[in-house]
Amino acid sequence: MRQIPLRLWFFALCSGLLQILPFPIAGPTPLWRTSVCWVAVVPLLFALLSQDKAGKELSVLQAAILGYVSGIVWYAGNCYWIYQTMYLYGGLAKPVAIGILVLFCLYLGLYHALFGGLIGVFRKSKYGMAGALLAAPFAWVAVELARARITSFPWDQMGISQVDNHVLTRLAPWTGVYGISFVILAVNACLAAAFLLRQYRLRWHALVVGTVCAVLLQSGVLKRPPVAPTTASASLLQENLAVGEENTGPQMSAGQMLASFAPLSAHPTGPVYLGLPGKSTPLVRPQLPGHFDLIVWPEAPAPFQDNDAVFRRSLSLLAQQTHAALIVDCLGVDFDRTSPRGYRLYNSAVFVTPQGDFAGRYDKMHLVPFGEYVPYQDLFFFAKNLTQEAGDFDHGTHRIVFRTNGHIYGVFICYESIFADEVRQFVKEGARVLVNVSNDGWYGDTSAPWQHLNMARMRAIENHRWLLRSTNTGITASIDPNGRVEYAAPRHVRTAIAVRFAYESDLTFYTRHGDVFAYFCTVLLLLFVLLAAAQTFRFVHAPIPLESEERGSGCAEIQ
Repeated sequence: MRQIPLRLWFFALCSGLLQILPFPIAGPTPLWRTSVCWVAVVPLLFALLSQDKAGKELSVLQAAILGYVSGIVWYAGNCYWIYQTMYLYGGLAKPVAIGILVLFCLYLGLYHALFGGLIGVFRKSKYGMAGALLAAPFAWVAVELARARITSFPWDQMGISQVDNHVLTRLAPWTGVYGISFVILAVNACLAAAFLLRQYRLRWHALVVGTVCAVLLQSGVLKRPPVAPTTASASLLQENLAVGEENTGPQMSAGQMLASFAPLSAHPTGPVYLGLPGKSTPLVRPQLPGHFDLIVWPEAPAPFQDNDAVFRRSLSLLAQQTHAALIVDCLGVDFDRTSPRGYRLYNSAVFVTPQGDFAGRYDKMHLVPFGEYVPYQDLFFFAKNLTQEAGDFDHGTHRIVFRTNGHIYGVFICYESIFADEVRQFVKEGARVLVNVSNDGWYGDTSAPWQHLNMARMRAIENHRWLLRSTNTGITASIDPNGRVEYAAPRHVRTAIAVRFAYESDLTFYTRHGDVFAYFCTVLLLLFVLLAAAQTFRFVHAPIPLESEERGSGCAEIQ
């Protein structure tokens, strides 16, 4: 690694820092920061395609290491909230919390290393620098797909940074977020070419094309999408219950919570933001509709169990009094002799019809590691504090949708909102509205609640559905099919807000076919990687002419 010039390490570090800026850091992302995505990967590409101290092309290993450094920096800045979650809310010692964050970055940074290695493969092949730049968007999409499929952590894919770009998000119903990531990397590759190509004329053309594309595409943040018509109304509860180490003082019983939450959600008089919460966003008190179609309670550390008679009776009464359907998060308990503890415990959402009947229960399928279960418990014995409140949950086994009065609702719980290919399954099964119940209290006042919101917004765009989001501490909001936040509740207050929405019935290409575009990019990339590797192998192992053959050839030419 001594052969890698210091400036290339610097460029890799700078790229990691620049990749942090387009995403939320401590609140909503200013629009000017979202524009950084168009140049964020340029320094990394420049480093990967430069030469070492000896004037030679970087090896594949050297390129992978530079990518690894960039990835570690990006994950440390983007997911810094892991430290606070582990320390403040998980009850771990600070050194242990820091250690977990470091291990997390070292592990997931390998995906950036994979990207760097792929670029290095193309650079060493007969396709050269031009081939590497052309392959960059395909490689980035393939790596993002691997993040989703292999380690199940597709947090903040590059395209999510453009959730407010109403030109680029038109791709999402067709390609999912991957199509937006592809465009961003294509522009980055074009701008990198302006610094790497040898011919001055080509460099100038690349700079002009890349700059014009970046400016025109970024102008999509100024475009106002059409206002989506609404035909229904909902009440979204925000319980604001403390979690982890902050959960001190007198504890409310389940009965006290029911007595507080039921009337609050039946009469949601809380003020709402007309858009994303922020200093410049108006805070108003909306006029209450005469009737609610739906009432939603969030995921939260409330001691509700679906088999508790008092809980069921309270919800049935609330549904009958309001003539509204209910979606409420609770603990799902199924007695099972085959389970070592005699029962199975789920993080669940129950559905109650306007007539007061319990009509279904969805058990969360994608649980949060170290939050809802501890993988390899013998190895990670020190993480037991993280599950002492949530419990050791079992995984749900199938997705269901809730039906009543001709309407179909699809509900996914918390962390599941980051999995685009899974959320679309609810819509494919008939859901005309999406509902996300979440407990973002574990994140505190970090970037995570805002990042989580933006990923949920992208799910609304991909499937062209209204998305109603009820959370414990915020951000509780209604999101239209264009991904725009229509109404939002103030954070860290117990409140309920009245919102309007509509039932949609169309199916987007992405809803029908999922990650076809991402798989296409991956297959095409692998094909060219194999071709590049084959060409490199032939070049390295080409037969060397014998001395006699060379002389004979020379004599023949003279004659």
